[in-house]
Amino acid sequence: MNKFGLMLCMAVMAMAFQAGAEDAVKPIKVLLICGGNAHDYKNQSTLIPAGLKERINAEVTVEHPTLPTGKEIPGNTVIDLYKKPDWIKGYDIVIHNECYAEVADKDAVESIAKAHADSGVAAVVIHGSLHAYRSADKVTDEWRKLLGVTSVRHEKGGRTLEIKTVKADHPIMAGFVTPWKLDKEELYVIEKEWPNCVPLATAFAEDAKKDFTVAWANTDGKAKVFGVSLGHPNATFQNMTYMDLMARGILWACDKIDEKGQPKPGYGAKK
Repeated sequence: MNKFGLMLCMAVMAMAFQAGAEDAVKPIKVLLICGGNAHDYKNQSTLIPAGLKERINAEVTVEHPTLPTGKEIPGNTVIDLYKKPDWIKGYDIVIHNECYAEVADKDAVESIAKAHADSGVAAVVIHGSLHAYRSADKVTDEWRKLLGVTSVRHEKGGRTLEIKTVKADHPIMAGFVTPWKLDKEELYVIEKEWPNCVPLATAFAEDAKKDFTVAWANTDGKAKVFGVSLGHPNATFQNMTYMDLMARGILWACDKIDEKGQPKPGYGAKK
């Protein structure tokens, strides 16, 4: 075999080895929790896993509890999942896409938040989850600490929002398109950013005449948290840029992204 042939053979072997190594990588285990008030959680519980499958190596388990009639569980209810002491065990990350706003049970709310902070299981918090458990705000801050922001209201919905990157050197935002737009969205009013919150992107509020953070990174105890306040209409979860952002947030929270915003070997979408 000549020198060129040897080099070609070695290159092929190296590629085969890398491909084999990537195939051996275990997928990120994701728990997606959907449910509550004011959103189409039935369809979002299928749109989100479909969008993630196209982008990252993840195995998504969906938890969308409903009443026997198929209707959403009332917003003052602690769902059965959270009553299990080990509900978070076995997952790398939990996506909270829920809005049980009227739950005021201090112990229950603190248990949900501390499950992340104590175990180190990462979290993604989407849109309505920012307003979840707000009835417990007078007795505990643990959910807000997990979120990284405090919001209890939104501006008039149905508007087109322009989203701009404000921290381009963060792995989630490295090389990310800016600005970009979402139609028929709700902009949440961010009243407080907690000490560990790192704003990543903002949008301009027409009513308040100021920018509000719409995407951020946070840490709470042992857990890394990615937050995005956008996600009201189903069309948002079919928007390529939005789902790219969510996928990057998941990778970052699970330490599976490099400094250039690319998935680490084996954690991109399976082809």
